[in-house]
Amino acid sequence: MKKTSLLALAALLALAACDSKEKKVEKPAELTDIDNPTVHVQKLWGASVGGGGKKLRLGLGLASADNRLFAAGRDGDVAAFDLKTGKQLWRVETKLALAGGTGVGGDIVAVGSADGQVVALAAANGAERWRADVKGEVLSSPAVSATEVVVRTVDGKLRALALADGKEVWSTEQQIPRLTLRGVAAPVVVRDVAISGFDNGRVLAVSLTDGATVWDSPVSPSHGRTELERLNDIDAAVKVNGDDVFVAGFQGRAAMLALDSGQIWWTRDLSSYRGVDVDDDQLYVSTLGGEVVALKRRTGVEVWRNDQLKRRSLSAPAVAGDFVAVADLEGYVHWFDRTTGTLAGRVKTGGDRVTNAPLAVNGIVYVISDKGDLVALHGLPIAARAAKAQKAPKQAAPDAAAPAAPASDADGPTRSPGG
Repeated sequence: MKKTSLLALAALLALAACDSKEKKVEKPAELTDIDNPTVHVQKLWGASVGGGGKKLRLGLGLASADNRLFAAGRDGDVAAFDLKTGKQLWRVETKLALAGGTGVGGDIVAVGSADGQVVALAAANGAERWRADVKGEVLSSPAVSATEVVVRTVDGKLRALALADGKEVWSTEQQIPRLTLRGVAAPVVVRDVAISGFDNGRVLAVSLTDGATVWDSPVSPSHGRTELERLNDIDAAVKVNGDDVFVAGFQGRAAMLALDSGQIWWTRDLSSYRGVDVDDDQLYVSTLGGEVVALKRRTGVEVWRNDQLKRRSLSAPAVAGDFVAVADLEGYVHWFDRTTGTLAGRVKTGGDRVTNAPLAVNGIVYVISDKGDLVALHGLPIAARAAKAQKAPKQAAPDAAAPAAPASDADGPTRSPGG
């Protein structure tokens, strides 16, 4: 059982408190004006699924399918919104303390609760299909395949539930350390396997058919004398791109693995528990200390590193067009130039912490705060925006040959011809 996960954070806080007696605890970096911003960020729409209250680290991220955005709140609400307009399409109350979601696939939206309940809803209208008890806290989004819903629980188990009725198809597990962080990596379904990181620094791929291990790779071996030093959780979903798997772990490494075999192609020492994103050329990571780092996808060689947001508890990055977006503890969303790593722009979404990764779809960035507030943001390069404005049709000048508009009473309004 992952019974000591909360103690890890308590111990870390206690250690920080002891150190603060001897040295001043460093505060989050203060934000300063951006010189020559290169992106204009526009808020397209906002909504909410609720769920404010205690500051818990929950895996209530966003998912999209069929031009819809799916979100879940801590108080039990699950809702679907139109991606473009933000119009609410449906909303249901599960009456559960939700802690993991949303996962979407086919016609199912799946969420999990703090008391081990997994709920499957119809993506079209939110009608409940089934509930299942997985006997373990769900702190990340389930993954939905054509036939199963795959769920990670805090006890180190990976379970597959039948898509049709929620009955358990198979389960497998990894031994977890006695001391871990609070958090669980969301499983990822790709082709015929489910892939997930674990709290022992390993990444496991299992067959969707029967749960048999396809490969098991030790990405971040533990090291150190104390249990705190040996923490090496992989608490965020891997990112699969083509035949490659990318991952980052706490007090461990960023790595690239082969999808078919789990062979580790390269690793780089780097600590993160927020997750990664990748494009055709680079891997992007938000580090534990608040740096945003770009690595060459094929080699792991560092391309750039930006440290302007140190200690701001950054979310995982999200690639959106020419930029990489990350959110922080005060609800700011920051845009970085993908090529240079320079800070290109920022916008404040509402003031509440953003823990879960932003979701980028067709260049639009969707963000959900820990309070359950959603916002859709469009970052348009300023140069492109200026060019677009120049191409916009100008208002036609009055026709010199047209008769003058008739005047109204003195000092009153006038009407245009035909008005």
